[in-house]
Amino acid sequence: MSETSVPRIDLDALFAGDPAQAAEVRRGATEVGFLVVTGGPIPPDRVASVIAAYRAFFALPEAEKRKVDMAATGSNRGWGGPRSEQVDPAANPDYKEVFDIGFEVPGSALPVHAPNLWPAQPAGFRAELEGYYAEARALALRLLGAVAAAIGEDPGFFADKFTQPMALLRGNYYPPRPDWAGEKDFGIAAHTDYGCLTLLASDGVPGLEVLTRAGDWLPVLAPPGSFVINFGEMLEIWTNARVRATPHRVVGTVAARISVPLFFNPDPGTNVAPLGSGRTILAVEHLQRRFDETYVHLQKAR
Repeated sequence: MSETSVPRIDLDALFAGDPAQAAEVRRGATEVGFLVVTGGPIPPDRVASVIAAYRAFFALPEAEKRKVDMAATGSNRGWGGPRSEQVDPAANPDYKEVFDIGFEVPGSALPVHAPNLWPAQPAGFRAELEGYYAEARALALRLLGAVAAAIGEDPGFFADKFTQPMALLRGNYYPPRPDWAGEKDFGIAAHTDYGCLTLLASDGVPGLEVLTRAGDWLPVLAPPGSFVINFGEMLEIWTNARVRATPHRVVGTVAARISVPLFFNPDPGTNVAPLGSGRTILAVEHLQRRFDETYVHLQKAR
């Protein structure tokens, strides 16, 4: 796989039924594990506004950000400071900051449906993120329908399985890679995503790398306003490995970088065992186990 082999999809053509675009979705889902998409219902200026909101939050003094520190919670809501996650036990904790929100279900005891934490500033931050969160979930569900069709399943298979999704919207801030960083230091170390589909926007600064089948790390470049799509462990399990979850990482460069992934995952009680297997794997059990392994404050709580 070379960088240019990551399929590039025109969403307007795909959603209009273009068979060539559908074939590229099939290649991306079953062979590569990644897509780059342009067009569609979320315009570039909307994405730029969201990234600007995250940039303003991450620029706040640390004391302000600590008022919504997820380390004080039993979930992944709010700000996570540098080294608050460790996706690869063989690497050091990840050198980045995050801000997470998710789908709230009042009265739920599940951490995946916990209340969100909102900072007092920057102005308009909550409204900006909540609006985009709804738009991104709707687009992710349409994309899952296209993936289902690409592997020969009913395009509507996923439609009723995301009514109270375990969908996490995140802002990642990757600072410039420090001079002291060694071979075990990463913006985010090598990992596969945990859930179904990730819809990633970024400010266009390079950094994301994917692992080829030959064992090489190669960049995925996506200009501002486009999205990188990749598939996670849960969807690989659910589809009996017809869809690939591909390892990826961010090492970090001399430039700071902001990315905005939506990690789109189904309702907690959804059975994500391989279709037709007769087994039961609850989505919430898979996802919560992976969160507990990753977030440093949840590791300490175990």
